[in-house]
Formats: sequence, structure tokens, C-alpha cells
Amino acid sequence: MSSHNLSKIPLGDLDVVGYSVAGEETVVAVPQLDVCFDVGKAPDQFIAINHVLLTHGHMDHSAGFAYYLSQRNFCGMSPGTILAPAGLIRTMQEILDSWARLDGNRIPAQLVGVRPGDEYAVKPNLFARAFPTRHSPGSVGFTVLEKRKKLKSEYLGLSGPQLVEIKKQGVPIDRTLEIPLVSYLGDTSYVDFAQLDYIVHSKILIAECTFYEGEHVSRANAGRHMHVSELADLLGRLQNEHVILSHLTQRTAMGEVRKMLKKALPPEIHDKVILLMDRKYRRP
Repeated sequence: MSSHNLSKIPLGDLDVVGYSVAGEETVVAVPQLDVCFDVGKAPDQFIAINHVLLTHGHMDHSAGFAYYLSQRNFCGMSPGTILAPAGLIRTMQEILDSWARLDGNRIPAQLVGVRPGDEYAVKPNLFARAFPTRHSPGSVGFTVLEKRKKLKSEYLGLSGPQLVEIKKQGVPIDRTLEIPLVSYLGDTSYVDFAQLDYIVHSKILIAECTFYEGEHVSRANAGRHMHVSELADLLGRLQNEHVILSHLTQRTAMGEVRKMLKKALPPEIHDKVILLMDRKYRRP
């Protein structure tokens, strides 16, 4: 029996699956890419996903990481890989060591510390790239992007033997084409993410927008979270096909959130925004 009642949003050949309520739990996966952004309480449905991209250490985002690793070991899977801010790795290992003493069994893990700009190969042509966010010390977001080799334009008319000869001379004939697929901001206050081209052009953007009511601006600022009043400016600078909003506060009803979004966003942006926990996208 599944441990979580997750939302599932199909977007072309990718599915965004997860659960996100501010202060309670956030875990969002894209199974086709074999990545899970944050781990929440480690839903059973995501144990088989090989890569967790952890944005920061707050418990509603990270509490289940030891369970995730332990369950993979229990089920005979290879150790899971967790990318996390470099400053968290030592503490995470200490937690795993403590659980191992409690449980009586060692918990295999591959913990990878990352800093903004670092990349990790999820698959031969698929990479997770960390970028800075503004939330807790060292917090990061992640973009998952595909890299393809493409022949440089000046060599397009050459024959195979001619290309081989040029390569023998040590001349690079290919250029790398980056295709950003999903960017996950994690928890963050407003940042001009338009400065990062791979976020601008990500097919899917998963962004927090925690607070919606006017009197909650101070709460957003204090907790380093996004308020709906900042959303139009943020999204207006980006060119994503789909925008999924996560981490909504329980202080505002979903119906009110929908009304406030419609008021805050121009139609061309509003039309591509989806609320992760909206009932019309929930699956039993």
C-alpha cells in the first residue's frame, strides 16, 4: 500500500509527482529523469528513484533521507545517491551513523556535497546542476539538463573521412548543446533567476510560492519565502513552458489562492501555472 497520496501532473513525456505543504512536507519527483527533489518523509513510491537532490536541511524537506537509504538497502537496491549542500554532509553522515547504531545495521549511502555551479552526472547525458538560492545557509536549487553533442556549423558540409582527419589533429569538431528540462528552486526568497540562462529556458519550473495574503508579506520576508506579490516579476523574466507552484501555506484556502494568483499574474503567465496540490491534479 502506498504511503502517500501524491499529486501527479503529466507534462508531455515527463510527470511531476509529489506532495508539498509548507512546514509539513515537501517531496517532488520526476520519475523519468530518475530524480527526486527533496525527500520529505520518503514516500514508498520514491524509494526506487536513484537520485535525491536535497536543497537544504529543514526537516520538512529532509527528514526521510535516512529511511530512503535504509529501505533501499532492505530491498536489495544499490545505495541511493543524495546530492546536498556541502555544509550538510558531515551532519547527515552523523545521523546515518546514529541510526545504524539504533537499527543494528549499517546504512549504505552515497552522499555528495555540492556548491553552486557544481554538476553531477545522473545518466551519461543527463546532469544535475546546483545554483544558489536565498533561504538557509548554503541552500541550493537544481536544474536537470540534457547535454547533446552537435557538429560545429563550419564542419557541416564535410565528409566522414574529412571529419576523422580533423579529429586526428586534435581539433574539436563538436559543440555541446544544453537542453534544460526541469529547474527546482526549493525554498527561497526572491532572487532574479533570469541571470541563469538554464533556469530561464527550463521546460518546467518548480517554484515555491508560500504566502498569498497581504498581511503575510512580513511572514514571507522573515522565513525567506516567496510571496505572490513577487511572482509576476519573477516569472515575467523567465520563458518556461510550465510553472508548478509548491510549498503553499495552510493558512490560506486553495480557492483563495487561485483567486489571488489570477489577480496577481497577467493572463499569459497565469495560463501556464499549476498548483502542485490542487485537487484537480490529485490522483488516488
